[in-house]
Amino acid sequence: MNFIEELRWRGMLHDMTPGAEEKLLEGGQIAYIGFDPTAPSITIGNYVQVMMLSLWQRTGNKPIVLMGGATGRIGDPSGKDKERQLKTGDELDNNLAAQVEQFKKYLKFGDGPTDAVMVNNYDFYKEMNVLEFLRRVGKTLTVSYMMSKDSVKNRLETGLSFTEFSYQLLQAYDFQCLYTENNCKFQIGGSDQWGNITSGTEFIRRNVEGKAYAITTPLLTKADGSKFGKSAEGNIWMDGTLTTPYKFYQFWINSDDADIPKYFRYFSFKGKDEVERLEKEYADNPRELKKILAEELTRRIHSDDAFQSVMNVSDILFAKNVSPEKLSSMPAEDLKAVSGEIPSFQVSKEKLKEGLALANLLAEETTILKSNGEVRRAVQNNAIAINKEKQSDFNALITTDMLLHDKYLMIENGKKNKYLIEWV
Repeated sequence: MNFIEELRWRGMLHDMTPGAEEKLLEGGQIAYIGFDPTAPSITIGNYVQVMMLSLWQRTGNKPIVLMGGATGRIGDPSGKDKERQLKTGDELDNNLAAQVEQFKKYLKFGDGPTDAVMVNNYDFYKEMNVLEFLRRVGKTLTVSYMMSKDSVKNRLETGLSFTEFSYQLLQAYDFQCLYTENNCKFQIGGSDQWGNITSGTEFIRRNVEGKAYAITTPLLTKADGSKFGKSAEGNIWMDGTLTTPYKFYQFWINSDDADIPKYFRYFSFKGKDEVERLEKEYADNPRELKKILAEELTRRIHSDDAFQSVMNVSDILFAKNVSPEKLSSMPAEDLKAVSGEIPSFQVSKEKLKEGLALANLLAEETTILKSNGEVRRAVQNNAIAINKEKQSDFNALITTDMLLHDKYLMIENGKKNKYLIEWV
């Protein structure tokens, strides 16, 4: 499998420097992508670059994950219209540690010829004082050369500090260090990184008389032109505590139909023939394609168990014939996940010592219904269900033995109105 051809059919190739494709034909090449730890998790937007490293590895080459322990302290101006807020050292260190664990899930690390390696660029600078930096790094590129890059030109009107102006030098020197110490001849990144990456190839040409190469991907946007990975709630995180597996799955299910062909090529590990077969088979049913992609990614990013949990939550929320027995057998974690998707209430378990009247629960302890009269009418209309069991007695008492996992109670008012009560 050829890396460049793989990128071409997937629509993931934006640009590359002359000779890159020919060099790759030699086989066994090494490439890196840098990731600055500005958040405690990478996002689905960052995962485009993880896919690049995965495809690089799968085509017989060796990837390097460069963690930005140094560059994260500076802030990359590329693609930004204003100065970044700098994180504290502790924040960056904690974020880096969390991201390292994520990358271990996505790539195969080890000592083999195609096994991934992780490097922290803080190690390149921690013993270097400012005078040494200016002599060794700052002398390589002229100011006019640096200002010709889009990442700088686009910020001149809104303002660019020397700190962010120097980011280009750091990224370029990173490439030189990996070239000399790890025989890394390729840097990969998004199209907004072209200027920084080619500064690195220039560093290598000038300082060590070497030849290095750049490969970039298009910036992934949605059909409406908005940035990928953004939603009303913000980023789609790869950490299940920041974006639950259920919300992650639903992101793909709710994607615009027009985006799915692009998403499938960017994020599925299925081969060209299979992707084209599926697209043809489901040309008139894009929801099935979404389900296939959503399942593949949820299993890969989270786990098989997480995917099963997503299916359980979906059943609770949308399936028509979930039995009381099936609901009671669901893990507590799944019920907790449900509480984030439907109106939920917390009620003191002390209220259940002598039993709590159904009307009091629905109209006083919660706002599910407004009055005892509404509760009475709902019961008479066979609309109220507790844990999937219809309630016919207005005077029914809620007791502790009715709680799921000694903690949860699901209330339904008709077919569409679902609520979860957590007893604390």
